[in-house]
Amino acid sequence: MASLLPTLLAAGTALAAPPPSKAPAPTPPMGWNSWDAYGFTIDEADFKANAGVLATLKPYGWTYAVVDEGWYMADPFGKSLAERQYLLDGNGLLVPVPARFPSAAGGQGFKPLADWLHAQGLKFGLHIVRGIPKQAVERNTPVAGSSFHAADAADTADTCPWDDGNYGVRDSAAGQAYYDSMMAQYARWGLDFLKVDCIADHPYKVSEIRQISSAIAKTGRPIVLSLSPGPTNLSHADEISRYGQMWRITNDVWDGWTFPHDKPTDGFPYGLRDLFDVLPGWAPHAKHGRWPDADMLPIGALEPHPGWGDPRTSRLTADEQRTQVTLWAIARSPLILGANLTKLDEATRALITNRAVIQVDQTATESHPVTDLPAGFENARVWLATGAKGQHYLALFNLDDKPSTLATSWGKLGLAGGNLTAHDLWTGKALPAADSLSVTLPAHGSALYEVK
Repeated sequence: MASLLPTLLAAGTALAAPPPSKAPAPTPPMGWNSWDAYGFTIDEADFKANAGVLATLKPYGWTYAVVDEGWYMADPFGKSLAERQYLLDGNGLLVPVPARFPSAAGGQGFKPLADWLHAQGLKFGLHIVRGIPKQAVERNTPVAGSSFHAADAADTADTCPWDDGNYGVRDSAAGQAYYDSMMAQYARWGLDFLKVDCIADHPYKVSEIRQISSAIAKTGRPIVLSLSPGPTNLSHADEISRYGQMWRITNDVWDGWTFPHDKPTDGFPYGLRDLFDVLPGWAPHAKHGRWPDADMLPIGALEPHPGWGDPRTSRLTADEQRTQVTLWAIARSPLILGANLTKLDEATRALITNRAVIQVDQTATESHPVTDLPAGFENARVWLATGAKGQHYLALFNLDDKPSTLATSWGKLGLAGGNLTAHDLWTGKALPAADSLSVTLPAHGSALYEVK
């Protein structure tokens, strides 16, 4: 890191972490993202329809509405870059396609849509892939607010291995100018949340992370920076947490307990079971304004054009869906819904409107897995969290493929001994005071308690 400092200072990209009081995401961000249900195909009508439902969930904390990848594609079903046809302005910046986002036809980009969203009490988010569009480099468009052109900013030897639309951006004054122009435009649009892809792992592009973070800071607008995909290496934890408010600790998580991996090196796709192995290492790094991100919640209706697979209702069982929400909450991950909210069923609504469970995610000040569990817990996991008022939250998970009874003293679960009372946060039921806990969980099931 020390060897990089002169280069970073020369490029004007070094940036210290903001003080906690000014963190754009003091608690784990909560909201909705279009990818799991719409893939590249989200348009203004569908976005507004989902945002309308999200507005009814705002009292529970669901705030951000994020347009994921593809908003600049004339043909989101195109098989090649030429068929997809990215729409750029005269300065080589992506702009929304008016045929898909009619409010952009007046030349203000996403500002009218962001204004509409803000009027609903919600916050506006966008997805981009890091870099500069190849079309901008081919046209050598000028970089707004500078004497540079796209060819000066582009690193044509650097491309995303799984997205062919962009070149990388040089760690240079020209590269910084390009990102500065991009973030300035997003700030004018009223952006509150930016998800940047192909940057947190395979490859890990710390120079572009710094550039984007610096460019956001220059706008003066509190924009949450979400870095994707993972698995971000734990060795980067201190560095990446200086620049992003959330960063992906896995590759894409989809709706299965486990998946076969054709490419074990990147783990795509992750299943719910994988997160029990990944989240413990990141627990010490979840803190005010800095959140390891376990990815979106692929629950509910994943249709009409999910980012992976055929249209479907989530293949996670009801118990697995509860387990996923419980694990994300106790580990204090961001909570980003993937479902088509216009088809929100009552079971999914009940999962995402439990105030007590959401409170664990949003107000706990520390959480960690419990180690050295007693006999009988070989296929179980246990997490503890401390609430803002000193209360204790206890989550138990059955990883077995069959029901399991977990029974032991409170002390063996990391709590004080003696008689304690437990309140089940999912059912609302109170357990009588006792010196131990016994609970039978279904296959892949869970329980979450407040213990006093």
